[in-house]
Amino acid sequence: MDVLKALSEIGVVPVIKLTDVSKAEKLAEALVAGGVPCAEVTFRAAGADEAIRRMRAACPELLVGAGTVLKVEQAEAALDAGAQFLVSPGTNPEVVRYTQSRGSIIIPGVMTPTEIEQALSLGLTTVKFFPAGQAGGVPMLKALSAPYSGVKFVPTGGVDLKNLASYLELPCVAAVGGTFMVTSALLDADDFDGITALCRAASVIVKTSRK
Repeated sequence: MDVLKALSEIGVVPVIKLTDVSKAEKLAEALVAGGVPCAEVTFRAAGADEAIRRMRAACPELLVGAGTVLKVEQAEAALDAGAQFLVSPGTNPEVVRYTQSRGSIIIPGVMTPTEIEQALSLGLTTVKFFPAGQAGGVPMLKALSAPYSGVKFVPTGGVDLKNLASYLELPCVAAVGGTFMVTSALLDADDFDGITALCRAASVIVKTSRK
């Protein structure tokens, strides 16, 4: 599978902090039902690797990645659990090289031209722009994409249904990540229908923004 192509086609990546892994299967089903067959399960919560394993088993059509991967040990645990891509808030060359040695995809975080060039030096052309809202949002991405025309960005941080389209309309944006589709409140309430509804709304915006 071409993971980066698949992420771009889906357009949005739900960023998930799952504190109760017993909800993994129902969450996977809710995402697929909402037309967003993708998940970034962050290592900000214990048991992320087990959640990844359960979500992949429950919905094989779901593209499951690991987020907030800060250490090689976390990258190893995620990949061993079946993660199909890794995401990190910054660019750690050690983690990038390890992931590449496993033949997998990593989308590291950048915020400045220097960090973009570091990612390029590691052979990467798709990076996470984080924290997008605080780092200048759409205007900053437009400015960065001018000298780095071959780079694709996944803006994450401060994204919601209101500004999602403004990011997706940029040619330099591969996909957009956000926690707004799977909030802690919805998970705590076991409101999987609510998650499906938000995913559907995001999916409609993807389609209308990329006509």
